[in-house]
Amino acid sequence: MSFNIKKISFITLPIALGVFLIWYSLSKLTDNDIQSIKTSFKTANYWWVALSLFFGVLSHLSRAYRWQFLLEPLGYKPRFANSIMAVLIAYLLNLVIPRSGEVARAASIKKYEKIPFKKAFGTIVAERVADVIMLLFITGIAFFLQAELLASYLFKETEESSLIPKVFFFIMLPAIGYFTYTILKKSKNSFILKIISFINGLMDGVKSIKRMEKKWQFIFHTVFIWTMYVLMFYVTTFALPETTNLPFAAIIVGFVVGGFSMALTNGGLGTYPVFVASALILYHVDDNPARAFGWIMWTAQTLMVIVFGGLSFLLIPIYNKFQNN
Repeated sequence: MSFNIKKISFITLPIALGVFLIWYSLSKLTDNDIQSIKTSFKTANYWWVALSLFFGVLSHLSRAYRWQFLLEPLGYKPRFANSIMAVLIAYLLNLVIPRSGEVARAASIKKYEKIPFKKAFGTIVAERVADVIMLLFITGIAFFLQAELLASYLFKETEESSLIPKVFFFIMLPAIGYFTYTILKKSKNSFILKIISFINGLMDGVKSIKRMEKKWQFIFHTVFIWTMYVLMFYVTTFALPETTNLPFAAIIVGFVVGGFSMALTNGGLGTYPVFVASALILYHVDDNPARAFGWIMWTAQTLMVIVFGGLSFLLIPIYNKFQNN
């Protein structure tokens, strides 16, 4: 019984949190605010949004192609169409149940390509390690750029003083992190042990990439995927006049904040627009255009996942039926 309660909570709590955040954020708006957001939606240049979705499609294609580099050393070479549809189905199911997409992706490729579930799932975990490393790298850039922004208020704009945040984030912070890690490795606390295990998993993932036969192709596609993600965010800023001239720092910080918000609820339901808007407001974008941008960005991404994921779910059995005949 307790297992069922935990399982139901795992599924429903993120959705409930997302719905609550939508209700809460809307309840704080006046009629003028709502009208302003509606106006931004009506007047937005959706050609830029379409270009953003094009970059999103490229990232999905690249992710499916990158998967081949992990499966080939195991002796499997699935049809590219099946890899693409399995990836898109994974994105779709993640909107409903957090992290269920990875299981569905491995199950799909097992069913249609006869690749053992455990082996397929292992390659997906290895992919996630690479993605976490890229997210941490971009997050580091965001912190670095945000540090410079804060330094402009705290220090005089001199060449010497601008080095202070750089020295901290690129020398002092890694050093502190390393010594903290070496100390915590000796701990027996269960929570700390989980953190250490996670860090060790990242390190093992990096080592496995180094040993990969086509590691440079894998690294190229990993960088390409995340470049497409950033470009999706960047080009959408041109859809609204209030966000057109955002500095590069705002793009990176907004992207990172939005990325982390995705982990809180299913597909960023309720969290993504709020978090992204709060980041853009730091860069002097008015509240309502910032909210409108967050909602346009989230709506476009979610519709893309629903449409392409839904089509993949319907087409993958039909495609394989014809291929097997």
